[in-house]
Amino acid sequence: MKITFATANLGKLREAGEILGEGWELLSSAEAGVTEDIPENGQTLKENSLAKAEYLYKATGLDCFADDTGLEVDMLDGAPGVHTARYAGGEGHDFQANMDKLLQDMAAKERLAAEKGKAAPSRTARFHSIVTLILGGKTYFFEGTLEGLIADAKAGCGGFGYDPVFIPFAIPDPEGILVPNTRNLTLAEIPEEDKNAISHRGSALRAMAAFLQDK
Repeated sequence: MKITFATANLGKLREAGEILGEGWELLSSAEAGVTEDIPENGQTLKENSLAKAEYLYKATGLDCFADDTGLEVDMLDGAPGVHTARYAGGEGHDFQANMDKLLQDMAAKERLAAEKGKAAPSRTARFHSIVTLILGGKTYFFEGTLEGLIADAKAGCGGFGYDPVFIPFAIPDPEGILVPNTRNLTLAEIPEEDKNAISHRGSALRAMAAFLQDK
């Protein structure tokens, strides 16, 4: 069965393909004929996810799905949130600049707390993903989250996006069992298969895959 994913990100495409498994012909936006940037003007993750899926469905007529993900940092009152991909400003997805701004903003909050004699604010954060599926013209939503905290500095060279600064609370052990992340490894420091096993997007995609299996 053919289905299109509203992305040009090869890492996300590979992750989705592995989760969907055999029986699905997964196409990227470009492979389905949509090479332009799909607008993301929503005020929430759900609005952006829905808008991307609807854009792709109207352009191709194919069953499709889209995701939108936000990094929600408690110290920053949930920011960057819906602005995650463009947190540093500009039109591109410059995640090095985004991470630099995030760490700078958090350091400023910590300095302010210290100047006021208050305890350092929590560095807890979460990734939140919403996947929108349009199947046979009907719309369905799936969600996933990953809890953790923001590192003091970037670490690791794997993954993409904010992975080098996000420390998940738990990671899979060699047998695939979730255990506390006592070494404070970032998502960019763990194997891709381990990241996919716990990722926010992976959770949402697995929920979608389970739904599709029952169709």
